[in-house]
Amino acid sequence: MSSSDQIPFAYPDLVANPEPRCPCLLLLDTSYSMNGQPIAELNEGLRTFKEELTSDSMAMQRVEVAMMTFGPVQTLLDFQTADVFQPPHLTASGDTPMGAAITQGLDMLEARKATYKQAGVGYYRPWVFLITDGAPTDHWQAAADRVRAGDGSERKAFSFFAVGVEGADMGRLTQICSPSRPPIKLKGLSFRELFIWLSSSLSGVARSQPGQMVALPPPTGWSAVG
Repeated sequence: MSSSDQIPFAYPDLVANPEPRCPCLLLLDTSYSMNGQPIAELNEGLRTFKEELTSDSMAMQRVEVAMMTFGPVQTLLDFQTADVFQPPHLTASGDTPMGAAITQGLDMLEARKATYKQAGVGYYRPWVFLITDGAPTDHWQAAADRVRAGDGSERKAFSFFAVGVEGADMGRLTQICSPSRPPIKLKGLSFRELFIWLSSSLSGVARSQPGQMVALPPPTGWSAVG
């Protein structure tokens, strides 16, 4: 048997469901400063995210979710379709190694894109969604370079979104993000509203054709002004 004949057997999830994929990587700050109500509200928001995604039959089959937390850096979920995705219960501890989380997360995303190509499955421009209430406690400049190169107007390797919870260093997040996609400050602890917006946006992408431009709904109800 040739190596090409063996490829489908290596990716049973992609063979069983050959729909094009819309990958979404969640990079979530679980450092100690998130302890208490912030981490509780984040957990509730993730449960809402699951409920919203599974209410859309197209999103269930096309949207893939992966989750990496930092404080310390851990891959909690590898990419899986929304119908399989089960939000883990997050707890807060440690510092904020944001640079390492971004770097490892982008490596994981590149590996998944390579898998799509090997399996012959199409995919949409991936989303990377970072949520933090602090500032990096590690070297972050190389990670910022990768974000700006990948989310630039030419490569369009992924779309990188950053959301700052109360206490986040918005200036540092601005340095990490692409100038065309500046960070957004969260209004209070409106995680539920944020994840409803994220689910609605991903569902809109999943109903389009890969490569097609999709207008995103405005981040009303969860973003703070200024």
